[in-house]
Amino acid sequence: MKNFVIGMLCLMSYSGFGQTVQDFTLVNIVDGKNVSLNGFTNCQGIAIIFTSNECPYDQQYRQRINELNDKYKGMIQFLLINSHTEPRENAKAMAQKYQGWGLTIPYLVDKDQIAMDCMGAKKSPEAFLLKKNGPTYTIVYHGSIDDNPLVTTDVGKAYLSLAIEQMLANKKIEITGNRAAGCTIRKKIK
Repeated sequence: MKNFVIGMLCLMSYSGFGQTVQDFTLVNIVDGKNVSLNGFTNCQGIAIIFTSNECPYDQQYRQRINELNDKYKGMIQFLLINSHTEPRENAKAMAQKYQGWGLTIPYLVDKDQIAMDCMGAKKSPEAFLLKKNGPTYTIVYHGSIDDNPLVTTDVGKAYLSLAIEQMLANKKIEITGNRAAGCTIRKKIK
């Protein structure tokens, strides 16, 4: 019931860029602990990337995500969220896949699609940059991580990195959103 109420609040408030994101709590498959947005008090923002175990686009971005996490450590908290509901995306499979990725980023289970509904995510990978405003967070960027999902060396615009740099410098974010290329996250039938 609690998840339903939180999900409804998120659905009612979704509007995209500039939207305030309600706090939510999800389980981190890495250590089995609950993680909530409000638990990150020492960062200036949170970069949430919806991802999966199986999508080939997600596999292309693992190293780039790890590099972003290293670059902004201590300033931006990165979170990976898996909202896919297919059998190969279950929590056990998530834990097994994560072990081989070489990442140190929390990998959160969202099989009730609460976070997905809160932010309006539709693809994986799809990035959301949340700016901390006191006890709340506001979406300041959402869309693709960069402009080349297949060839790292041919990236022309690193959208997420650019948005992070502008947010940290208290500048206007030039590109607040774009279409994410990736695998569709199917809505759970309720």
